[in-house]
Amino acid sequence: MDRSACSNGSGPAALKTPGAADAFRAIAEIAGDIAFIVNCPSGDLRYISPSVEQLLGHSPAALKQQLACPTQDGPLRALCAGLPQRLARYAAGDTSRLRLVREWEVPAASGQAVPVEVISTLILDADGAPLALAGMIRDQSPRRALAAEQKRFASMLNHEFRTPLSTIDGAIQRLEATSGNADEATRQRYRKIGAAVDRLIGMLDEYLSPDRMAALGRSKPPAGIAPRQLLDEAAQLLRSAGRPVRIQADALPATLRGDPQGLRLAVKVLVDNALAFSPAGSEVALFGQAVANGTELAVADQGAGVPAGDAARIFDKGFRGSNAAGIPGNGLGLYMARSVLEVHGGTIELVESPFGGAMFKIWLPTPVERGKVVDSQEPNRDNR
Repeated sequence: MDRSACSNGSGPAALKTPGAADAFRAIAEIAGDIAFIVNCPSGDLRYISPSVEQLLGHSPAALKQQLACPTQDGPLRALCAGLPQRLARYAAGDTSRLRLVREWEVPAASGQAVPVEVISTLILDADGAPLALAGMIRDQSPRRALAAEQKRFASMLNHEFRTPLSTIDGAIQRLEATSGNADEATRQRYRKIGAAVDRLIGMLDEYLSPDRMAALGRSKPPAGIAPRQLLDEAAQLLRSAGRPVRIQADALPATLRGDPQGLRLAVKVLVDNALAFSPAGSEVALFGQAVANGTELAVADQGAGVPAGDAARIFDKGFRGSNAAGIPGNGLGLYMARSVLEVHGGTIELVESPFGGAMFKIWLPTPVERGKVVDSQEPNRDNR
């Protein structure tokens, strides 16, 4: 259904000022949402974005029919019922329902349930009488898919980390039980190792449990960290390992939006890779710059670089490159960094280095940007 057919009287008649309806529809549809406008006095559906049929498989005409008989059974009843009661409560003096946010699973024409969020607001005239109900229908499928991926990712990390930790814990307990002739210093070292294992397992339970990741998916707490701080902390790690460091940072923003520990983890993975795959004592360069749509951070080493045959799979889970023989690791570092950055709307890539070694570049949206859309369906690349 085209706009001219849907917007019969939906401009000044539906919202307060001429052009307001068009502006509202444009803003909602640019963001990918479905806009709708209902005339309160008549209860008629004055406009709904044509993309509703693509999302739900039901035509705008079907929505109009359901809205005309909101108590009638049908797959769209949840979306269309409730307006008369809402208007009655407002007329009785209840102003708590001027704006509502609700979530439903709406049966699509295909039979599949589509999770949607509906945000609606009563538009009042100059005398305070309800003039129109304007709102947006937002597809929640991507958000739920992200939450499911976070749970899978957390479960994978729990398994991959907990298995070797359990092995270490069992070995330490056996050593303590059979070390009756060991001196006190040796037994103290055993106890320290056991305590360290307990702390690591506790961190898994606190930060990487499926429940914790699910909570982050539902509501990510506001947080941030300065990109310069990330570079300085990376430099400190490198200096502690006896490496000379060069930092080149230009006009960085004051903060990056995201979980500080997650972003630190992503940068630390790159630092650890630089330490493992470049000669001892060689310099590691850290870069940071603001770009038109975000912030870039990079780590470059002076090693042999990523073998050409491995580059295409550099971020794959569990993959270890042909140059990783004899170097400790489980092939999860770069995969984990990529997963963390994607949760933050960012990207990570292997780029050509001016030093001949490996150079990894992180892109993150700045707080004033919406951020890149990251297609998680693209084939992953490889981990060294």
